[in-house]
Amino acid sequence: MIRFAQGVMVALSYTFLLIGCRERPNPQDGGTVRLATTTSTVNSGLLDYILPVFEQANGIEVQVMAMGTGKALRTGRDGNCDVVLVHSPEAEQQFLDEGWGDHRRGVMYNDFVILGPANDPAAVKGASSCQKAFQRIAQDGTPFISRGDNSGTHRKEVQLWQAAGLAPAGDWYRSIGRPMGETLIAANEMQAYVLADRGTFLAFRRKIELKILYAGDEILHNPYGIIAVNPRRHPHVKHDEAVALIDFLCSSEGQKLIGSYRLDGNILFHPWPKNSHPATKRTTTNP
Repeated sequence: MIRFAQGVMVALSYTFLLIGCRERPNPQDGGTVRLATTTSTVNSGLLDYILPVFEQANGIEVQVMAMGTGKALRTGRDGNCDVVLVHSPEAEQQFLDEGWGDHRRGVMYNDFVILGPANDPAAVKGASSCQKAFQRIAQDGTPFISRGDNSGTHRKEVQLWQAAGLAPAGDWYRSIGRPMGETLIAANEMQAYVLADRGTFLAFRRKIELKILYAGDEILHNPYGIIAVNPRRHPHVKHDEAVALIDFLCSSEGQKLIGSYRLDGNILFHPWPKNSHPATKRTTTNP
């Protein structure tokens, strides 16, 4: 009886040792990964175009949660997603510096555009710079619709008003706290000016009458980054699966898919420039 008990203990000890030394799960084994991302990647149809290729190749289902950049990063901080795909470089860097994420990569870019009614009452189209365009809108008092939701687009808008030396206020400036698509619809109904990412505008252009009145300024550049949630902060996150998704989107295959996506012949997102930025780990020693 004693020998039997000793044998059981040895077997259990060996089993626990194997469990403790077990390698991390292979993403090929399947499962899911939760992606918190901006509404622009969803509204544009891009993710519907590229994610099935990743899912089929890796056996990993991607559960997409569409929201503004600020909320997506907050979702990552709370450990309620495994990876974030957003477009606010300053906010992304803060996310990394505070230790909430790692393995950041640049994925793609497009640009922001100023939309407005075809008759362009503030003469935005003739502005010599983006700052001048915003100054003309404020001086004219034509309605401007702001997302007002702490999204990447809203953060960029705030930056542009600051660059123009203005703090918009008054009846002409309306902050509605809604996603990009709904903001475009509201701006169209009011024949107002609005800042939008080009991808969402192209996806909605058949639903609205607003036109691109200003684009092309370097300040309107719109880069997208993807970051895995730090497993040292949230041990339950599926970090291997998140890194697998990041590696796919940044691979030659993923980049080719991004660059090949079109709507009515229009490019919505450009692949990340090769060798422009290496992978970025966390820049903090905090756990």
